[in-house]
Amino acid sequence: MQIIEKINGKETDFEVPAFENSNGNESQQQQPWWHNLKYLAVGMIFGIVFVKAEIISWYRIQEMFRLQSFHMYGVIGTAVVVGIISVWLIKRSGIKTIHGEPITFTKKKFSKGQVYGGLLFGLGWALTGACPGPLFAQIGTGALAVTLVVLSAIAGTWVYGYFRERLPH
Repeated sequence: MQIIEKINGKETDFEVPAFENSNGNESQQQQPWWHNLKYLAVGMIFGIVFVKAEIISWYRIQEMFRLQSFHMYGVIGTAVVVGIISVWLIKRSGIKTIHGEPITFTKKKFSKGQVYGGLLFGLGWALTGACPGPLFAQIGTGALAVTLVVLSAIAGTWVYGYFRERLPH
């Protein structure tokens, strides 16, 4: 949904997701709270895999950014290939969600803000040795200093929300 607002006397337009204009992939079925435990279980398994594959290792991440090892590039490249094949299979075979609802893909608009955001994300990843995915797995392995990174990520999300209207989208 395209929204045009006046902020500080200036017209600003930005896209706001609206329930009636969603991409259709949100389930319309209501489930009891305990159905979410399956996501907790999958997340825990995912975290164990991250730890065993050493992709949460600060040293592995630093090796990647210093171009000293192929390990992380192999993991990321494999994830991209699996994602491409998965989307192709879903589109080609018409696979439905676990609740029998259709899966749809919508085109995304490119903006220069994505470049700035990607650079900022990469800088944070290089400095902290952590991207958002494995933060909790790192804490689970005893790297309690990562708690500061989690709090910084939360603060950064809040700052983005506060300045969102003034940023390039």
